[in-house]
Amino acid sequence: MQEARPLGFFGGSAAALAPFVMFIAGVTWLGLSGAPDERGLWPVLIAAILVALLLARDRERYCNTLLRGMSQPIVMLMLMAWMLAGILGALLTGGGLVNALAGAAQASGLHGGGYAAAAFLVCCLFSASTGTSLGTLILCLPVLYPAGAALGTDPVILAGAIIGGATFGDNISPVSDTTIASATTQGAPIGEVVRSRLRYALPAAGIALLGYTVLGGGDSLPITSEATGSAAPLALLVAPALVFVMLLRRHHLVEGLLAGIAVALAVGWIGGLIQPSDVLRIEPGAFAARGLVVEGIERALGISIFTLLLMGLVAGIEASGLLDRLVRTTRRSVRSERGAEVWIFAAVSGAVMLTTHSVVAILAVGAFARQTGEQLGVGPTRRANLLDTTVCTYPFLLPWFIPTILAASLTASGSATGMPRLGAMQVGMANLHSWLLLSIVLMAVFGGYGRRSV
Repeated sequence: MQEARPLGFFGGSAAALAPFVMFIAGVTWLGLSGAPDERGLWPVLIAAILVALLLARDRERYCNTLLRGMSQPIVMLMLMAWMLAGILGALLTGGGLVNALAGAAQASGLHGGGYAAAAFLVCCLFSASTGTSLGTLILCLPVLYPAGAALGTDPVILAGAIIGGATFGDNISPVSDTTIASATTQGAPIGEVVRSRLRYALPAAGIALLGYTVLGGGDSLPITSEATGSAAPLALLVAPALVFVMLLRRHHLVEGLLAGIAVALAVGWIGGLIQPSDVLRIEPGAFAARGLVVEGIERALGISIFTLLLMGLVAGIEASGLLDRLVRTTRRSVRSERGAEVWIFAAVSGAVMLTTHSVVAILAVGAFARQTGEQLGVGPTRRANLLDTTVCTYPFLLPWFIPTILAASLTASGSATGMPRLGAMQVGMANLHSWLLLSIVLMAVFGGYGRRSV
């Protein structure tokens, strides 16, 4: 019974929120200062957790809450996925796939903005088929981003195109966790929800595609000689393709990534693209083991520790009951159909800001959205679309969410080809698709777009 009560903080709700505000301020400061490495966020998160501990009325309970938040199965899944995806990306890069892909793109006439647009479409297809935005990022960005150096594509626009494509599928795929959560909480058929959601997603995607094409560069950036070379490494594409197929057939993400690693190793060894010493070698003088596997896991270190600390911080906010109070307050303020939509949008926006997790935000306000909508005439499909489309904007735009941090972290894969490592703020600002999607949500809520179509 004691654990069911909200976790108290000296200073009330403001004190419960203060550590998270401190974290956001730190992320923003680092982003504006040009520090793209997510390891710089570790001290900020540690400081925020320390402040939360000092403000907590029951410090032992806060510590237990922190550890429970960090040890959730979804957190462990993300950490395992980061590591395995890092290994797969290192194998594909070490086998020469990036240079071969760049050569193929250049031979087909793709460069600059054309390549950025193509990368966006590839990621749209992948994310729509698999329903996973994070999976799209960890599989596509390490392959597509480095190749941009040889094709004269603007790095920031290319990264924005890749995360934009990942957003698209998370929003409209029938197998996306946000689609399933939004439809089921509102009692709406998934097929009808997906069909109706296209009126929001397709205009945003179409304008974004044009924007990536125009802004992607091509004239001012040099095309390097690395685009030429053997096409043999293209055989390595069978590894991410296998992961793609396994995800479509509902295999576990960890199983798919392990299978992809095994296939990449087999193809690389058989084709002479990867030597055993490339995978793992001993450096006696340095008392260390090195190789593509170690390098791949090291790539995941920054985002993994960031995720652990962030989920611990968020758990404290959730235990404070702040989100429940937010939903109760908004329920008392609803008076009309338009007002119901405004408050559904506001409630899920606040929830995703506080929890930093799209599905958790939908589940947190799902009952409020359904009850309020039913009372004031907002249909189930419309409610599901407002919930899902809203949570598919902020996490892909703002620099303190896992998708933007992950995408920024993965741009380190372009260092070998001369592509710069980007910050989360740069990646989010260049995500034209999510900015346009947010604009359409605002048009829907405040201007009535699509209101009578459902």
